[in-house]
Amino acid sequence: MEEQRYPEPTVGALIFNKENKVFLMTSPKWKGKYVIPGGHIELGETTEQALKREIKEETNLNIYDIKFVMFQEFIFGEEFHQKKHFIFLDHICRTDDNEVILNKEGSSYIWVDINEALNLPIEPYTKNLILEYKKMEEKWGQKK
Repeated sequence: MEEQRYPEPTVGALIFNKENKVFLMTSPKWKGKYVIPGGHIELGETTEQALKREIKEETNLNIYDIKFVMFQEFIFGEEFHQKKHFIFLDHICRTDDNEVILNKEGSSYIWVDINEALNLPIEPYTKNLILEYKKMEEKWGQKK
């Protein structure tokens, strides 16, 4: 494998279903911890196109109502199975699909309440996204 020369921009999302539960999957690349699905942005793709493609490839889910939440930097962390520098562009979105088909990126999956997700063995960047989403949710609730 060629050594990485530049940071890799990636997209990922917390996916909510009709019951307002969030999708998480375990990944061997992240030492078996729960993560959100996602991956790299291909040359010529928008972040939304990349997100839809990656989620479809990894889970077979179609997504919509995509909203950007935050970006995070991952620089040679030990949480990942390789020495990598990622720029995570993290989103939330929805799906009406029920049938999940995991590819090789995921080992197993769960639909879980967002608060319960924090009690699972999740990798730190997924945890950061959940916590940021919860802050945003509180602000939205105050505006009602």
